[in-house]
Amino acid sequence: MSHIAARQSIGLIAGQGQLPLLVAQGIRRAGRSVAAVGLAGQFDPALPLECDCFREVGLASLGRWIRTFHRWRVSEAIMVGRVSHQRKYARFQWLRHPPDWRAARLWYRYLRHDRRTRTVLTALAEELGRNGVTLIDSRTYIDDHLATAGLLTGHSPTAELHRDIEFGWPLLEQLLALGIGQSMAVRGRDVVAVEAAEGTDGMIDRAGEVCGRRPWVLLKASAKDHDMRADVATIGVETIARLHAAGGRAIAVGVKRVILIDRPAVIAEADRLGVAIVGME
Repeated sequence: MSHIAARQSIGLIAGQGQLPLLVAQGIRRAGRSVAAVGLAGQFDPALPLECDCFREVGLASLGRWIRTFHRWRVSEAIMVGRVSHQRKYARFQWLRHPPDWRAARLWYRYLRHDRRTRTVLTALAEELGRNGVTLIDSRTYIDDHLATAGLLTGHSPTAELHRDIEFGWPLLEQLLALGIGQSMAVRGRDVVAVEAAEGTDGMIDRAGEVCGRRPWVLLKASAKDHDMRADVATIGVETIARLHAAGGRAIAVGVKRVILIDRPAVIAEADRLGVAIVGME
């Protein structure tokens, strides 16, 4: 890589899903090169084709992340993509992904008594920053995939579902402020499910069981003070299909606080299945 290309590179720390692909494409559309480290066993196999530089790294090999970015002269990076809670809480997880000395030191100093996502992100960002790599807002290069205000689909929620949205949205904001999940299910002005460690998909399944396939609403957002450098709330095509199968017929999402993973595809799938999407200020 030439010095010019290196100076223009944006680093990418990639976990699961399609979002790292969309970010890589957005970076390249902005005229920057993509220098990515893919977390072993998690990144999409298509990701290296979207990158100018790519290296697979261990999930807990923080020192290698930093050395790789230094080699590529990366000073700014974006971290996106899921690391499942099931893996996070699995027994003997450290045996599958043994930490290097830098990650072990980070765990001992900051994370052994507090492994919440916000704490992990802050610790990672500070460690990267101390080593010359600034973690930036994960939405920076995907503005065209963010939720916007108003009705996003070709059809509106029914009057009943609209009332559920109006009822549930203030409650969701309180939930977000407490740091408990990013989603809530509402039917008949009653909260039927709240997202926990199982994630949105698991909550959708639970809501479907409770509602017995009767129409209900999914509300989803990131907290207003959420650190947007990682773990921003997302809705994908798979979310729409799962919601519809569970009886959900409307989604309310926070404006600029939810990423629609491939927005045109998400909206097209919602219209096909009759699921309304509304952006909430």
